[in-house]
Amino acid sequence: MSDSGTRRPEPQRDSGARGPAVDSGGAATDGAPGPAEVSAVVAGFDEVYGAEPAGVWAAPGRVNLIGEHTDISEGLVMPLALPHATLAAASPREDGVLRLHSADVPGGVVELRSDALAPESGAGWAAYPAGVLWAMREAGLAVGGAELHFTSTVPTGAGLSSSAALEVATASALNELYGLGLTTERIAQLAQRAENGFVGVPCGIMDQMASACCTAGHALYLDTRDLTHRHVPFDVAAQGLRLLVVDTRVKHELGDGAYANRRAACERGARALGVRALRDVPYALLNAALDKLADNPAVQRRVRHVVTENRRVEEVIALLDAGDTRAIGPVLTAGHVSLRDDYEVSCAELDLVVESANAAGALGARMTGGGFGGSAIVLVEEAAADPIATAINEAFAMAHARPPRIFPALPAAGSRRLLLR
Repeated sequence: MSDSGTRRPEPQRDSGARGPAVDSGGAATDGAPGPAEVSAVVAGFDEVYGAEPAGVWAAPGRVNLIGEHTDISEGLVMPLALPHATLAAASPREDGVLRLHSADVPGGVVELRSDALAPESGAGWAAYPAGVLWAMREAGLAVGGAELHFTSTVPTGAGLSSSAALEVATASALNELYGLGLTTERIAQLAQRAENGFVGVPCGIMDQMASACCTAGHALYLDTRDLTHRHVPFDVAAQGLRLLVVDTRVKHELGDGAYANRRAACERGARALGVRALRDVPYALLNAALDKLADNPAVQRRVRHVVTENRRVEEVIALLDAGDTRAIGPVLTAGHVSLRDDYEVSCAELDLVVESANAAGALGARMTGGGFGGSAIVLVEEAAADPIATAINEAFAMAHARPPRIFPALPAAGSRRLLLR
């Protein structure tokens, strides 16, 4: 599950005016931070704190190729990191004070004491990085205060895991500033702990693992039960394809309860079926399992989504291993139907993306992320990318909706250090 709780206030990075059918992401290369972005975050740190930072770290956003809302049931997922990333310029402090500032969020420096951090304290966007420090201290790690300044090219509120990128960038910085020697998997676990235990969002671990562990040119095939994972080549350009991200730029505020209710339904279903988690329900026995849940149609639908979505992940990995990327398109679309009808987290705008893209000749499409707005992904032939993007824009215009933002998803590297002084 992704971007499924309290979010940072969304900076207005563009006007929504129409431009090219597919844009390049708006940073150095397709949204990726380059030397100019590193220099800017260093200069911003100096302006805010009056000194240069000890280093700069980056953590990317992500799209999920397949395996949506399965991580809360210990299931299978397959995300890939985006070039778009959050940058954290950081230095340690010896007095235990945590100072946080974002170039993308109005307001000044948020100052907190590391020994007085309290879960769900209403710190707004700053709760995410503060929660990382809290999680590290709760885990017994020797970490003190810090000064951090953030910039980001990850669109917020778009279902692309801007919150996980913020957490993982913070954790990566603190890991090196204090010589903790943490693995990327442990960084992801601490970032998830921050979001669950400090911010109060009941997310799974997929987003943090994607931001911390992905490699360029690959998707991450991840078992969220034990965090075993494999990097799967996903070079769509080499096969004459493109994977488009369509940010609807809408977010229907239904509250965190909508996600918590679905998680609770999955847990009720698992208890009723006598399994630890829904990933333990075999696909071959799904109909029998659903019969046992006949008295609760809503739980039935949630269970059916999780079990069939895990199956779809297995189908996609088999197709990718066989080199048949085009054939994953119908699987993506089937996943959207399940998210729309069984998990019930889609919305009119996401459905419009999928319907208009497929009608225009896309190989497949589906919503990605937490749902109720945000983004969809569309797999297309390279030559059809602009015509299909135009068809999506025209469909939104006919619906009198704000134009979506459309850009290519290029599988990028996970968290990394960009500068160390």
